[in-house]
Amino acid sequence: MADRYQRFSNSGVGRVLVKRLGLPNPTPLRRHRPGDPALDGPVLLGAAPGGRLVDQVAGVCAAAGTEVVTSPAGAHGALVFDATGVRRVEQLRALYDFFNPVLRSLGTCGRVVVLGTPPERIADAEEQVAQRALEGFVRSVGKELVCGATAQLVYVEPGAEGDIASTLRFLLSGKSAYVDAQVIRIGVLGGNAAEPDDWASPLAGKVALVTGASRGIGAAIAEVLARDGAHVVALDVPAQGDGLAEVANRVGGSALQLDITAADAPARLSDHLRTRHGGVDIVVHNAGITRDKKLANMKDPAWDAVLSVNLASQLRVNAALLDGVLRDGGRIIGVSSIAGIAGNTGQTNYATSKAGVIGMVNAYAPVVGRGITVNAVAPGFIETKMTAAVPLVIREAGRRMNSLAQGGLPVDVAETIAWYANPASGAVTGNVVRVCGQSLLGP
Repeated sequence: MADRYQRFSNSGVGRVLVKRLGLPNPTPLRRHRPGDPALDGPVLLGAAPGGRLVDQVAGVCAAAGTEVVTSPAGAHGALVFDATGVRRVEQLRALYDFFNPVLRSLGTCGRVVVLGTPPERIADAEEQVAQRALEGFVRSVGKELVCGATAQLVYVEPGAEGDIASTLRFLLSGKSAYVDAQVIRIGVLGGNAAEPDDWASPLAGKVALVTGASRGIGAAIAEVLARDGAHVVALDVPAQGDGLAEVANRVGGSALQLDITAADAPARLSDHLRTRHGGVDIVVHNAGITRDKKLANMKDPAWDAVLSVNLASQLRVNAALLDGVLRDGGRIIGVSSIAGIAGNTGQTNYATSKAGVIGMVNAYAPVVGRGITVNAVAPGFIETKMTAAVPLVIREAGRRMNSLAQGGLPVDVAETIAWYANPASGAVTGNVVRVCGQSLLGP
């Protein structure tokens, strides 16, 4: 459903009224379009003394065709600061010294990225404290930025400096338009990152399974993974067969009608992927349902159905695919929700299932081995047919209660999943990234 308020607020009359009344002013986000530059201006690169990532950042930007400058003069498309050299509390002043003079130079839909060292990997207590402090800085900056700009914190484990390319490219581009104030870890649990031969088609030769692919976010995931070169096996229940076939045909993939909650579903799915495709490289657990009702009024079938589709089926499918069907270096990607982080009235069943998806990431990522990564996205308010049916007042609150003052699009979730799926993201595992414009709900 169109965001009429955003359209009005960006009209001539609307801009005047919004400014005069102090109303939310959502900037149209700059999303990825093939052929467009990643940013509208150069990257201003700075570092605290002793930082270890400056050369790597400059190299990634050069390879992506993005200009890097060290002079604060002029406008900038992104501000990137290497804070890995911050080892004492007083050294946090380097953040102020870098950002304070230049924050106003950040252009529309600009990017702020701070790089640090995972606190849990640091033995020295004060350095651990100083690095953990970066999180509060970045989340606050994210709330202060205007005009569609975003801020992110990336913790890079020592030894993983060469594995930052996919994450930095993602965060400095329109692909991360609705990802804001997130903390991403690289190399803590990850494996090898292999840069693709062609960054425009990083998934060439890969087979991707997308469940719940007949519409909405699932369809967008299928489209983006196919755009990036993957053959997509689009899966949904037989009742969605027509929509599923349309999506599969549109992306040049194949359709599989299957109820993933059926007792024989994992075995049938494994046999299909092994027989037809020789295995699978990317598994996206997108299938999900809602049966909303306050707990006191909820009936047994509503609880059981949501937990079965949204969580139990994923664990059963994982168990089957990890038995030799998911290839080495594969990807397991779950779709959680901010409801699984912050909870939501009338959604105890849904929030429980989505918190369980986060638990799946936490449990699987350290132990799956074979270079397989396990991550999840947690969408906030995304413009779909489902949210279009939400009552107007609740819908408007969902749209405005985030730092970007607008809802996201299904493609925003899909782009984040494609970043996880990229072979160059091999050191990115155990992450749950919210795609919510820095929602006021949750951390």
